[in-house]
Amino acid sequence: MSQLFSPFSLGPLALKNRIVVAPMCQYSAEQGDATDWHLMHLGQLALSGAALLIIEATAVSPEGRISPADLGLWSDRNEEALGKVLRAIRKYSAMPIAIQLAHAGRKGSSHVPWEGGQLIPPTQGGWRPLAPSAVAYSPDEPAPEALDAAGLQRVLQDFVAAAQRAHRLGIAAIELHAAHGYLLHQFLSPLSNSRSDEFGGSLENRMRFPLAVFDAVRAAVPDSMPVGVRISGTDWVAGGWDLAQSVVFGQVLRARGCAFVHLTSGGLSPLQQIPVGHNFQVPFAQTMRQETGLPTIAVGLITEAEQAEAIIAEGQADLVAMARGLLFDPRWPWHAAAKLGAQVEAPPQYWRSQPRGMSGLFGDAAKIGMR
Repeated sequence: MSQLFSPFSLGPLALKNRIVVAPMCQYSAEQGDATDWHLMHLGQLALSGAALLIIEATAVSPEGRISPADLGLWSDRNEEALGKVLRAIRKYSAMPIAIQLAHAGRKGSSHVPWEGGQLIPPTQGGWRPLAPSAVAYSPDEPAPEALDAAGLQRVLQDFVAAAQRAHRLGIAAIELHAAHGYLLHQFLSPLSNSRSDEFGGSLENRMRFPLAVFDAVRAAVPDSMPVGVRISGTDWVAGGWDLAQSVVFGQVLRARGCAFVHLTSGGLSPLQQIPVGHNFQVPFAQTMRQETGLPTIAVGLITEAEQAEAIIAEGQADLVAMARGLLFDPRWPWHAAAKLGAQVEAPPQYWRSQPRGMSGLFGDAAKIGMR
């Protein structure tokens, strides 16, 4: 029996297999509002046969966006726009949908990637980014504004309000984005956090604000809604955030009721040196799983069915997440199930697509009649 297609639970959330659609920024919102692009994009992924779909990094405030085109969940209008998309998807897919809540910090106010990704100054429609410290991401950029006590409280409440909106929308789980160089990661890493107060310096202090956000979000939604965290296992820069610190963070998160940790890496510094290759981030998930006992999601150039199967079967992670691979092949879970002799859910409108000579891939597909 395929382990990749075995069931798993994130707390009270039951999943039918171990495949997760990772959050993927689309830079296609209007003032934070989801658009028809999101209906098309998320709709096709909700029919992919994966077990869980995580909506892209969703800003908790306007200044928390990476770009002006980021998805948001800070207003009633944002909530209604995303709700419209979700209601349409749920007519045809029972796949659980989670959301990644995020604040870009010093990486905010940027052009979309296909327009270069550079910082947009306020004089050209951008805004001054916020950060733990007045330390720019790149030497050629102006310094962000360091958050004061009032600013920290405002950010925390923005996360809480967005989490409550997500719950009202019937979203199944929340993933807090503490990776890829965004605000919560910026607090964790000594490369971006030079504060001298209780939120900077020691590891305990650098974890304090991300943990406060987690605690506030966990308290703001029912226990039936799992809350997890995405972490960069390392900055890939000497003297920065690393796996040992990630494990300590994970251990503290587990004690606070964290449901899962989603392990990625990098994104904090342009000095990073990443040895990209198949499974290059899987060891972070494996170590986190072994050292904390937390359910872990592995990601990073997982492209083949047999590769994903081995990650689960060998206990390297509890779930595997795919991003670019599912953009390229939105039916990847179907193809993986076919290779591994497993079954996958598919809408009845597509049952007749099962290749000739293959049986059982879609389970109830044999019931379909022909006229």
